[in-house]
Amino acid sequence: MSPILFTDKTHAPESDQLAIALGSSIDSWNELRRRIAIQHAPVSEEWIFGGKNHGWSLRLKQKKRAVLYLTPCPGFFRAGLAMGEKAVRAALQQDLPAVVIDLIERAPKYPEGRGIRIEIRSANELATVEALGAIKMAN
Repeated sequence: MSPILFTDKTHAPESDQLAIALGSSIDSWNELRRRIAIQHAPVSEEWIFGGKNHGWSLRLKQKKRAVLYLTPCPGFFRAGLAMGEKAVRAALQQDLPAVVIDLIERAPKYPEGRGIRIEIRSANELATVEALGAIKMAN
């Protein structure tokens, strides 16, 4: 598991702290937020604290439904989402990278769905995460 940042429950990350922590990945962070906001409008954003072992994540929501969670890490970030079984079946029929198919197939099953987390280290991963969000929201 990747190192976790922002583990102080009393303070959600501020913009300047986030930019320093993410470094050049801040551009991908902002681009993914922009794409999700356009594709699933209206989207609200809310920082949530997942505990000392998980730190703060930015939840992107369409009404009451979470589309995606973005968790800052040193120099990159993780995008996470829970996919129900109908969305999992739809995703497995798509032309997704083999590593993502493997993540989906190996993800443990929970009542809220399978938890998928993808590390975003470059803009190349954005389209995959955007596609997973679209599949989740359509199913």
